[in-house]
Amino acid sequence: MTTRVAVLLCSLSFAACASPSITGEQAHALVDTQRAVLLDVRTPDEFRERHLGGAVNLPVQALEAREAEVPAKPDQDVIVYCRSGHRSARAAELLKARGFSKVHDLGSMSNWR
Repeated sequence: MTTRVAVLLCSLSFAACASPSITGEQAHALVDTQRAVLLDVRTPDEFRERHLGGAVNLPVQALEAREAEVPAKPDQDVIVYCRSGHRSARAAELLKARGFSKVHDLGSMSNWR
C-alpha cells in the first residue's frame, strides 16, 4: 500500500467520528421538547460505570442484530453517543441505513454538558 493510500484511509476512518451532528444544547432541547431517545452505544460495562440519565444501552456491536430493541419509531428523534464519537458515528450510519430518519450523533458523552 502506498503512503498516499494509507493516509487517505486513515483520514476517511477519522472523518466518521471527527464531528458530531448535534450539539449538547440541541440534544437537551430535543430530549426536553420532542422526547428524543438517548441511545448509548458503548459496552454494558461502560454504561454501568456512567451514563446519561434516561439513556438506553444498546452496544454498537450488537445494534444490527438487536435493531428491534431500539426504543424509537423510525420517524422519532434518536440521539446516539459513546465515549469518543467513533462508535456513535457507526451507530448513526447503521440506523439511517435501516430507515431511521431523525438520527443525531452527539459523539462523545462529554458533549452533553
